[in-house]
Amino acid sequence: MNQIKMVDLGGQHARIKEELDQAIGRVMKTTAFIKGPDVRQFEEELAAYLGAAHVIGCGNGTDALQLALMALELPAGSEVITTDFTFVATAEVVRLLGLVPVLVDIDPDTFNIDPTKLEDAITSNTKAIIPVHLFGQCADMDAIMDIAKRHNLYVIEDTAQAIGTEYTFKDGSKKKSGTIGHIGCTSFFPSKNLGAAGDGGAVFTNDHNLAAKILSIANHGQGDQYYYEYIGVNSRLDTLQAAILRVKLKHLNEYNEARQYAAAYYDKAFSTNPLLQTPKRNPSSTHTFHQYTLKVMEGKRQELAKYLDDKGIPNKVYYPVPIHANKPYADSCRYRIDQLENTMTVSSQVISLPMHTELSEEQLKYITDTVNAFIALQIRQ
Repeated sequence: MNQIKMVDLGGQHARIKEELDQAIGRVMKTTAFIKGPDVRQFEEELAAYLGAAHVIGCGNGTDALQLALMALELPAGSEVITTDFTFVATAEVVRLLGLVPVLVDIDPDTFNIDPTKLEDAITSNTKAIIPVHLFGQCADMDAIMDIAKRHNLYVIEDTAQAIGTEYTFKDGSKKKSGTIGHIGCTSFFPSKNLGAAGDGGAVFTNDHNLAAKILSIANHGQGDQYYYEYIGVNSRLDTLQAAILRVKLKHLNEYNEARQYAAAYYDKAFSTNPLLQTPKRNPSSTHTFHQYTLKVMEGKRQELAKYLDDKGIPNKVYYPVPIHANKPYADSCRYRIDQLENTMTVSSQVISLPMHTELSEEQLKYITDTVNAFIALQIRQ
């Protein structure tokens, strides 16, 4: 059996080596490394895939969130509601722009922001909501968009972990994650479902005015050359990364299906395990499994992690510490600790298993047999 990896990019790239070599060679030949034709072509192809009117490439997923917020020009001190259980970038950009993150609790089954907690967090200073589609499935966007509409709030979707995920609304209509709110943001970090060979990100929107503004802000706020309309930044998707992403976008559905197959294998293997809770599905959303995240009951997570380490099975905790419990955010965010019970509990239970496009049946069997063997030992003790 080949060595098990948390993410196997080498195996993935080996299967598309010829396509990647051609794409990279094309850019090297033209030397159009910045704003080359592959950037615009990728943006157009991703827009078509998503069903979005506009896609603007940028330097990384964190930049994408920052560009989205900058384009909205929210007054200093405005409040932006988001989840307490996510990667720090979501709250980080809010603080960087002089805004206030308001952290609310999650649904303990889907790990996504709990829309029933949103309205209690809204004040006269609230201007936006950033739902994070964590681990590969959408938050409850029917409820979130209804709340946003009632309170005249912007919605910025953080879909860095859910590219290609599809949401079905109550009326039966469907949209891809990132195209539901006013703006969507994603990351092309190499380990993402659609990953580059370096940093990269993108912003999506169906609003033509916002798209033009985001495009300008990402290029120093420039309109005509050397004439500036906004305070901007320098954030762009370089041509080599765009060329690589064009190749991988063609395979994205195939990649997501491979992840879903592995997740189904895990689900079946752990379905009767009394100390594990497999990932629950939001019935309105597909799940593209950027991570496969279990909840380990009875305080056994650390013991399981060590057992897996000893057996050569990589594993990871996403995320061991909620945003509010990190030093820079403890006093700079608004939250109520007594209303973050699910986040606190889940952060002490979750563990993620290997999840990528190259997992073999042999590897999946070894992983699941090993996890179940550990649980059987705990029950006998």
